[in-house]
Amino acid sequence: MKRVWLFAVAALFAGHLMAAEVADLAAASTRPDLQHVVRAAATETARDGVKQQRYTFQPGAQPQIVVRPAQGAWNWQGQGELRLRVQNAMPWAVTLVVDIDGADAKQHLHAVVDLPAGPAQTLAVPLRAVSPLAFGMQAGPTRPFDDGGGRLLVATTVEGKLDLSAVRDVRLAMPAPQAAQAILFGRMDVLPGEAALHDAYAGIVDRYGQSTREDWPEKVADDAALRAAVKQAPPVASASGEDRYGGRMDVRLQKTGWFHAQKADGRWWLVTPDGHGFFSLGVNTVKADDTRTYVQGRASMFRDLPADGGVWAAFYGAGDNRNAQQGAGAGRCCDHGQWFDFYAANLYRVDGKGWLTAWRARTLVRLKGWGFNTIANWSDPALGAMHQLPYTRELDIRGEFGNVATGYDWWGRMPDPFDPRFAQAADAAAAKAAQGVRNDPWLLGYFADNELSWAAYGPQGRWALAVGTLHGEASSDAKQAFITELKKEYGAPDKLAAAWGIALSSWSALDAANFPAPAPSEAHPAIAADYSVWLTRYAERFFRIVAAAIRRHDPHHLYLGSRFAVSTPEAIAACARYCDVVSFNIYADEPQHGFDAAAMRRLDKPVIISEFHFGSGDCGPFGKGVVSVWNEAQRGPAYARYLQAAASDPDIVGAHWFEYVDEPVTGRLLDGENGHFGLVGITDIPFAGFVETVRKTNQQLRHAAAH
Repeated sequence: MKRVWLFAVAALFAGHLMAAEVADLAAASTRPDLQHVVRAAATETARDGVKQQRYTFQPGAQPQIVVRPAQGAWNWQGQGELRLRVQNAMPWAVTLVVDIDGADAKQHLHAVVDLPAGPAQTLAVPLRAVSPLAFGMQAGPTRPFDDGGGRLLVATTVEGKLDLSAVRDVRLAMPAPQAAQAILFGRMDVLPGEAALHDAYAGIVDRYGQSTREDWPEKVADDAALRAAVKQAPPVASASGEDRYGGRMDVRLQKTGWFHAQKADGRWWLVTPDGHGFFSLGVNTVKADDTRTYVQGRASMFRDLPADGGVWAAFYGAGDNRNAQQGAGAGRCCDHGQWFDFYAANLYRVDGKGWLTAWRARTLVRLKGWGFNTIANWSDPALGAMHQLPYTRELDIRGEFGNVATGYDWWGRMPDPFDPRFAQAADAAAAKAAQGVRNDPWLLGYFADNELSWAAYGPQGRWALAVGTLHGEASSDAKQAFITELKKEYGAPDKLAAAWGIALSSWSALDAANFPAPAPSEAHPAIAADYSVWLTRYAERFFRIVAAAIRRHDPHHLYLGSRFAVSTPEAIAACARYCDVVSFNIYADEPQHGFDAAAMRRLDKPVIISEFHFGSGDCGPFGKGVVSVWNEAQRGPAYARYLQAAASDPDIVGAHWFEYVDEPVTGRLLDGENGHFGLVGITDIPFAGFVETVRKTNQQLRHAAAH
């Protein structure tokens, strides 16, 4: 064990010091480098008797403490964890950044942790790159826990790489504090092994699928409490002044017998079959079978997991979610094998054999009582068939057609609409989606696919689909279509070469796989112009094919777009040309901060926000969602702000929350995502404070969206 003391005179230690030698160095009065940090003069003693030193991080860009060896570098070979005694001296959580630097700039480890207010703890930082994905989930445990010897907080995400034979320093920083923030530090050790990392994931899930690492008001300890909480009656729905579909009786528009979109007095509306204005307030993934989590290979994470026989056998199954072309969940372990469904098992505990029927009835009553008027994407089809709320359907276009990589590829590569097999797949998907519902007036419309890879991130991300097309194999239909367009435009390869500033000896040179397509630049404006033309053609072909397929199998209902996450102006314009509504998944504090509202106004097409949410990290699952707030109490106000901003935009015709149920603590099957942003928890118990704010907001908007 090698140790450095950060209290009192705060000695620095050299490569192979033992504990006794550290005491000698302390007497020598060597000090850490304090950069915009103030150290208190007196040593403080924690409740457990450990001595600590108070350091105050002053407002600034990144105040930090830099701990270096007295000379040379530390040799930490054979060590696995850095352990640091630390206590947050503030009454709120603070962020601590830990950087461990090697002999050169390429040798570096980086971790960020939230230090909760409260008693002292030991922070453990693995001395290598680690990620919760290695344990099968996207977000790891972030709270201190009792390891039998005290409170332990583990940095479950560490980035970078480090040569342990030459460690130059350890930096403890706080990112841009706006006010002085005090932290107490004690001893710092390096230890062999990774006991803390593995302990962080041990026994994290109880028999109900709840996190064992924290408590919250809706957490239950026994079946009786579970049944009582789930069966608590929700508020009674208020539908005064609305038609049977939830349309506003005071907003009279064209009656067609089907949902449609109409603009009146400068505002877009969805219109019910009875001809009344409708602002869609929906919830995604309202279903009872989307909360399964892999247990194979992770048995140590689960406490009291039922045996996979008897009545519990119905809640076990097996699957495989390995997908090399999908960025979501890439690199995670435990993505196949046996799974268990905690949510469905809890529903069985509440209602017995008839749990699914009881759940459907209870869920519809809840949604209506909470002011929602739409069952949104990926939901149980049986709920829509009950004709109590309008609903949507999705086209999942799958098949053996070509694709184009953009580098984003979160859910997979971009479908190639120039491949004839794509049109066949779109037709099959439309036929399947319309089956049994094409004549149902309660159907709002169809979404086609979700968060496609129209672009990538970064300054050149807009052009990723064009670059990816040219990178493809010669057999790519999209690539050959693009080359054909370039031949028509330029006639000869040397003219294209001059316009793009590249070497191109012949047209056949473009056929090469991984062709080095140039990035647009000011020196060669033709590149961006040609790429833009191609992106338009690509998007128009995609949306034209899908729109034709939907209208071939269902001429009555709306085409609601493809739920943009990343996009380009060309794709959005093409969508507006062929779709009835343009849909965006907008994860932001307000919808207007997530899409170009002015551009949509020029396109004169209605917009539906097909996904949004706000999560926090204090009610079970470790993930906080795409957009997080500090705690559960802030989710409701964030929801209200977002919805009010949506309703104030005359082009927005609805907003759909993602999602109904919290994700499993250990991650869903699809990609290991494990966030707390549900209306209800894994026990089917609503988050009372949140849903009450949701109810009030929804009711206000349903009666005020016209103004």
